[in-house]
Formats: sequence, structure tokens, C-alpha cells
Amino acid sequence: MTNLPTGRSRDDARVATERLKQLIGIGIALTSERELSKLLERIVGEARRFANAETGALFLRDGDALRFAVAQNDGLLERLGECEMRRHFAAEPLTLGQPSLAGYVALTGRLVNLPDSDEALQDQPYAFNRELDALFRYQTGSVLVVPLQEPKGEVIGVLQLVNARNDHGEVVPFEAELEGLVQALASQAAVAIRNARLEELSFKDPLTGVYNRRHFALRIDEEAKRHARFGEPLSLVLLDLDRFKQINDALGHAAGDDTLRESAQLIVASSRSFSVVTRYGGDEFAVLLVNTPKAGAVKYARRIKDVIERHRFVHGPLTVSVGIAALPEDVTHSADLVPAADRALYAAKRLGRNLIEVA
Repeated sequence: MTNLPTGRSRDDARVATERLKQLIGIGIALTSERELSKLLERIVGEARRFANAETGALFLRDGDALRFAVAQNDGLLERLGECEMRRHFAAEPLTLGQPSLAGYVALTGRLVNLPDSDEALQDQPYAFNRELDALFRYQTGSVLVVPLQEPKGEVIGVLQLVNARNDHGEVVPFEAELEGLVQALASQAAVAIRNARLEELSFKDPLTGVYNRRHFALRIDEEAKRHARFGEPLSLVLLDLDRFKQINDALGHAAGDDTLRESAQLIVASSRSFSVVTRYGGDEFAVLLVNTPKAGAVKYARRIKDVIERHRFVHGPLTVSVGIAALPEDVTHSADLVPAADRALYAAKRLGRNLIEVA
């Protein structure tokens, strides 16, 4: 006599089928996202929803280190703001020689499901670092860490989910049944990241890693169309490193390259994820601020100017001159944004440098 499925087993089968459908949908969504920064945010967001995790983070491997690419926590975002979160998380890479959950997963390609981070880990080949918990006044409970592993086996990064929540909002362990599914999601994500990276090679400046003028031209055209259709404001901030030529002349081009890379990293870390940070030419950067009016651009420029001025550059102190123009407040056509911001930048340089001027 054939055993009929019980109500519990039918429910389990239904949940498994629903999760599989959800996973397929996520895979399709990830492969359709071609812009790397948006893709990384989407990977973490989809994984959080899939596993009902309070917090998610994504690290990308960079040689013998892991670098934070994305960190999502709604409560921290509301308390600190996106730029402050990005600045803290992007501050220091995680070297793989340090004992850590993410480092262990990156080196071994093995998943770690930690029901409670307070449990003793003396006998484990990894450790849990509570520095970020202390910094953000946060309590990590359950942790699920999976490798972003390409089909050939290379681990290009790590996806970390923190604090699974049940239907009552309580922190619970991540279900063992989720492990294989989240690992499958991470494998799909790794392929999508590889494809996006290949596509972005033609849109990135090889020295600084920020966008090049080709991508900038495409994006300003896209955002101008969005403005024409929905009326969303658009601002452009041009930044020129003051007396950069003196660094090149006195210390050589290698020192100049170091300074450009440091400057680009600071600008990116202090910008929202959907801002278009571009090396516009030489020692000049252009930042396209999407859906941002002039007042927001001025506030952003002040923050960048302060960050650059306070940073201890390897080859000596640096300041920046800034020019700002906004659509529709300063110009009526997107083609006029760059000339207007450029005139403002020229005025800042002419008036003594280390200044912000608006169109």
C-alpha cells in the first residue's frame, strides 16, 4: 500500500517548490543586471529577502584581501546614512591571514552556518570579530557565510547574511535547508559578477577603477532623458586636484598615480552607490548626482572637499577645487551641464583654489 503524503510533508514540498521558483527568478534578475555596482546591491538585497536576514554584506576578493563591496542594514542606514556606512565599511580591507569567518570561506570555499555568534569557537578554524558590532552598537546572532564561487572553482568573494528572523521578528538560526539554496544563489551571483566585470572593463578607467568618459557620456544622456520624462533633478560636480602637477614634477608619475588612486577611493567611499564617479581627464573627476538638486550637490561637494583636505595622503597633503551645475536650476539642457560646471571650476581655481563655486 502506497503511503500518502501527510499534511506536514505536503507543506514542506510546497515551501521547497516556492523557494526553487524564487531562486530561479533571482537568477534571471541577476543575469539581466549589467552595471556592477547595482548588481552587487541587488545580490545582497535578494539574498536577504530569500533568507529573511536582517543584515547582508558582500566582500570581493582582491589578491590576499577581501574588500567590502556592499553592506545592507536598514536600521543602521537610517541611523548613520549611506555615506557614513560606506565610509566605515570601506575603510580597511580584511586580510585573508586574519582569522575570520569571511576569510575562512574565501580560502576554503566552504559554507559556514553559525547558529549563534556567542557560541564558543575555540575548536574552529575561524573566528568571529566583534569590532563592527562595537562600532555600530549592533548585536550579531546567527550568521550564514557562503562563497561566491565560479563554475571553475575560483572564489571571487563572499556573501555574508546576519540575523535570520522568524515570523515574530525574533533572531533565529538560519535553516539548514537554506544552505544549499543560498549557495546556489551565490554561484549564480558569481557568474553574474564575472560577466558584469568583463562588460565594465570598457567603461572603467584602468588606473583609478572609476568610470571613464565613455560611460559618463552614456549616463548623462540617460539621466537627461529621465529628467525630460519625470522632471527629476540632475547635478554635476567637477573636482580638480589642486597643484597636482607639483606632485608629478617633484616625486614622479608613480607618486601621481598613487595620489589619483587614493583620491578616487575617497570620492567613491563618500558617494552614494548610484552616483556616477568618473575620471574625467588628468587630475579631474566628474560626479553625476542622480535625482539630486543643487542644494544637495553643494552639500555633497563640501563633504568631499573636507574628506580630501583631512586625508593623510601618502605623498603629502592635498586640496581640491570644485565646480557645480544643476539641471534645471542652472541650465535647461544636459549638453550645457559640463560647460557650466567647468566655468564654475575655473572660477574656483582662479580665486585661489580649495574653493567651491556654483554656476
